[in-house]
Amino acid sequence: MADEKIRVGIIGANVGYGWTPRSHAPAIAEMPNVEFAAVCTSREETAKESADTYGVPLAFSNHKEMLEKADLDVVAVVVRVPKHYDLAMDVLKSGQNIYTEWPLGANLKEAEELTSFAKEKNLLTMVGLQSRAAPIFMYLRDLIQENHIGEVLSASLRQFSSGVLSRPPGRTWQKDVELGATTLTIPFGHSIDALCMCLGEFASVSGKVSTKVPQWHEQETNRMVEVSSPDTIMINGTLKSGAAISAHVSAIPHHGSGYKFEIYGREGTLVVTGNDSPSTGSSKLWHGKSGESDLVELQIPENYTKVPSSVPLGPPFNIAQLWDRFADGIKSNTEFEPSFSTALTRHKLIDAIQRSSDTGTTQEL
Repeated sequence: MADEKIRVGIIGANVGYGWTPRSHAPAIAEMPNVEFAAVCTSREETAKESADTYGVPLAFSNHKEMLEKADLDVVAVVVRVPKHYDLAMDVLKSGQNIYTEWPLGANLKEAEELTSFAKEKNLLTMVGLQSRAAPIFMYLRDLIQENHIGEVLSASLRQFSSGVLSRPPGRTWQKDVELGATTLTIPFGHSIDALCMCLGEFASVSGKVSTKVPQWHEQETNRMVEVSSPDTIMINGTLKSGAAISAHVSAIPHHGSGYKFEIYGREGTLVVTGNDSPSTGSSKLWHGKSGESDLVELQIPENYTKVPSSVPLGPPFNIAQLWDRFADGIKSNTEFEPSFSTALTRHKLIDAIQRSSDTGTTQEL
């Protein structure tokens, strides 16, 4: 099927909200090797609306019916985190290759079971840790591996995003830590995954996970909701390479300063800056060699961009890069990252950070 498009069905393809209209639909629309072949939502009328809007031939209001009737190469689970596990299990049981948004599960146990079952079924998997397909981080990883700044001694990650005080009704469900969609799992999870992609995995970590804003204002209803979901994460750790790492990611009320990732080597410095999450926003890469007083911006070589120039920047871009990678993997029947195994590694790190915070002890990984 070298010249054929892979056929994708999306569970959670509503037009009015969610990640599909913001990223997957505009990404796939521009991809020469990917076809949006089927949509599934929870109601027949919204499924038809999605199919009409996206120009998709097949619409379903029952995911099991889609899995049974649609001729697909991969099924994407693009729904709220608490629903990932059951839907992903059904996809795997049907024998379909699968894409699931990050986090893979609402907790480590769900991630372990999904990863194990996918391996048992010998299926290709991908998880939406899209920084791993971002040109800037692919280039940064190569610069590190090519010893561009020498031995990496230490690195610092900071990300501050505004808006923690108030949320629309459709997002206040994230108040419950048990549902798995928190600042620890999502903003921190994406940012620390980009760090680990470039520098390697942790050998040990200590952390403090806290909730600084224990109530959210729910827009439209004007009610206050109680919050158990953490909004502030601070960690210190050591990578397997020996490099020292610190990170502080927080959802704050106002004037968030954005994202900054600093890497210090024996022979130079690399810095990534951005106004938004590194997984969805546009970032800049800066470099300074030993003996130079100022950092200069590095341009990302074009060969790291795998998708057409017509793909919109912002959330669709890195998602398109992921779909291009999935298409290559399906056509060659070879594994790729970020897979469920990648996600499981990240879940284990997040679990260790929470455990460190709960016990006040450093965790070995």
